[in-house]
Amino acid sequence: MLSEDTIAAISTPLGFAGIGKIRISGPRALEVASKLFNSINDKKLEEAKTYTAHYGDIVDPQTGQRADEVIVLIMKGPRSFTGEDVVEFDCHGGMVPLQRVLELVLREGVRLAEPGEFSKRAFLNGRIDLAQAEGIIEVINSKTEKGLDLALDHLSGKLSAVIREIKELLIELFAHLEASIDFPEDEIEGFNSQQIGEHLNLIKEKLETLVATSKQGKLYREGIKTVITGKPNVGKSSLLNTLLEEKRAIVTEIPGTTRDIIEEYISLNGIPLKMIDTAGIRETEDLVEQIGVERARNSLEMADLVLMMLDNSQGLDNSDLNIYQLVKNKPVIIVVNKTDLAPQITEEEIKEKFSQHSLIPISIKEERGLADLKRAIIDQVLDRELSSEQTVFITRARHKNALEKALKALERVINSYHNGFPNDFLTIDLKEALNALGEITGETVTEEIIDRIFIDFCLGK
Repeated sequence: MLSEDTIAAISTPLGFAGIGKIRISGPRALEVASKLFNSINDKKLEEAKTYTAHYGDIVDPQTGQRADEVIVLIMKGPRSFTGEDVVEFDCHGGMVPLQRVLELVLREGVRLAEPGEFSKRAFLNGRIDLAQAEGIIEVINSKTEKGLDLALDHLSGKLSAVIREIKELLIELFAHLEASIDFPEDEIEGFNSQQIGEHLNLIKEKLETLVATSKQGKLYREGIKTVITGKPNVGKSSLLNTLLEEKRAIVTEIPGTTRDIIEEYISLNGIPLKMIDTAGIRETEDLVEQIGVERARNSLEMADLVLMMLDNSQGLDNSDLNIYQLVKNKPVIIVVNKTDLAPQITEEEIKEKFSQHSLIPISIKEERGLADLKRAIIDQVLDRELSSEQTVFITRARHKNALEKALKALERVINSYHNGFPNDFLTIDLKEALNALGEITGETVTEEIIDRIFIDFCLGK
């Protein structure tokens, strides 16, 4: 399914770097590259073997002016990423040389690629399926080592292989039921009534196992918004700096130092935590601090997890209780800081006010309790019921929705089977389950969904 037009784009971030890459794909890729490239040894790119690199200059054919010194990589279709002829110019990194070379390419009748169009062509030309294509953007956007590993699993086809395995079980059953409908008087080998029930239960178990990974898979891909909150000067910014192991936020003895939202990522057990340090929430006449407090309240509304900090050296007051009212219905860990100082608050008093939440005493100054806090965070977000041997995780809402649709269709099949409905009733819902699984790999997905998926890709990928 090769496209008729040829596309090009800069495939590396614009800025100053050692190398910048321009990618060309399509039927005229070699022709255009040959027109612009002067090899150091007068070799013609159209005569070059695939998977070869060539050194020379990009030259404006109209003026003879040299645009850049490059290495050209040749990858001929169909054994290329897109399935088409692909040429890549490794230019000097920098906005001026890259833009100059790209302009020369486009002047030859090549079209600027749309976001994700190279990956889209790889999918349309059968080089990768849709789940693998989504694995590409997950690799690019991965925030932790674990997230990268899961993304690479999707890119390499591990998820697709599991989906194919389940589909083959469904197709095997579907074919048997269809045959029994077409030839009702003949005995069809391979399944008896008990085996059909066992087959259905096996498929159901496999679907449920995959769906069960979606919560944790989403955490590995997207992370969790973790908001540090509390009244001024309880140690919020100090906690952020300690978890980051760098002085990211300004820390002083003056209450109200933090005026704006500070966001940074850390990794705990492979889960990216978007740590958000907020202004201390209190009543204030300072206009700038008021804005910071309002932003802190807005962050709390969006939080997946809240670390509510108390000051062990001060008694509980209305500020603490008012903040608690804002967060009590969310996952909350009560962090009692400054335990190195004389206590003005008892553990019993804290438990009385915040009994439904985990309580972690710490001293940032003496670096005590931080390991306990990290474990408490992991316990809040990690699904301990998942098998440690689980290697494939569902990380995208689209995949989860398709699996749930397949599971509901299969449950209708099981219900019809146990109620003794005719086999043609069963095949209707079996077909729906197959179509739902096909949405994950792209076999039954609509063009609109395909376009929506690839538009999220970066230009040049």
